[in-house]
Amino acid sequence: MRKEEAYGYLMAAPAILGFFIFTLGPLLASLWLSFTDYSVTNVYKFVGLANYKRLFSGADPFFYKSLGVTLYYVALSVPITIVSSFLMALLLKQKFKGRGLVRVIVTMPSIVPAVAVATIFLWLLNPDIGLFNEILRALHLPTSQFIYSETTVVPTLAMMNIWTMGSTMLIFLAGLENIPEQYYEAADVDGGGPIYKLFHITIPMMSPTIFFNLIMGLINGFQTFTQAYIMTEGGPNNASLFYSVYLYREAFTNQRMAVACALAWVLFVIVLLLTLVVFRTSGWVYYEGDRQ
Repeated sequence: MRKEEAYGYLMAAPAILGFFIFTLGPLLASLWLSFTDYSVTNVYKFVGLANYKRLFSGADPFFYKSLGVTLYYVALSVPITIVSSFLMALLLKQKFKGRGLVRVIVTMPSIVPAVAVATIFLWLLNPDIGLFNEILRALHLPTSQFIYSETTVVPTLAMMNIWTMGSTMLIFLAGLENIPEQYYEAADVDGGGPIYKLFHITIPMMSPTIFFNLIMGLINGFQTFTQAYIMTEGGPNNASLFYSVYLYREAFTNQRMAVACALAWVLFVIVLLLTLVVFRTSGWVYYEGDRQ
């Protein structure tokens, strides 16, 4: 082995060791523990597929409940986030005075800690003294219970994503900046208007970026935890019992660590399968240089 290669492996050793010790090791350990009856207080033994059978058989009613709530949330939040951030990126690509300041203002909420955002929205969404209901009263519109109602809690949490769309918007903005201007100039020569440019140039050229944000949105949506845990604790009546909240409850409230490990691996498989489906149906994605 050459000296340069030895130095390369030496420099990479901390990252490699960190991956094996802090990522791969716990990952394999959780897989093994999901086949046991492990909890914090007992001497565990191997139970095979018992934990998985308990989940899928319906013996624990919260498994399918949390899965349904999470799917409902993902179905709402992902399109809302992608559409709103894409439209905001289109707006902030235009040249106007103070554009840089507006970009900073839109981006800043996405770097605020999620716990702080949840705490702020607890006040904003308060049915009695919250700002949102005060605005509705001033406009003589019906007020809402927001996160305190079973029917509105998940849509409300999904709408909260608009507040933290800054990082997704920046990705869209970077993609918009990379579209060659000559395409728009050619459309101008042909008499194409803004709508024509949007659907025949912007969206096709942005499809890889849209695809990336879709994948990341699905993954992040299934892992949503902080908002529901801080703001609703899974309520009211388990209406916002997200999968991650249920997993946390099983692990640290009910002390069923083995069941929590099984839940984590079921979530991994679900996200993996959904990601594969999205990849298999990605024929709408256009990559520059493709021969169509």
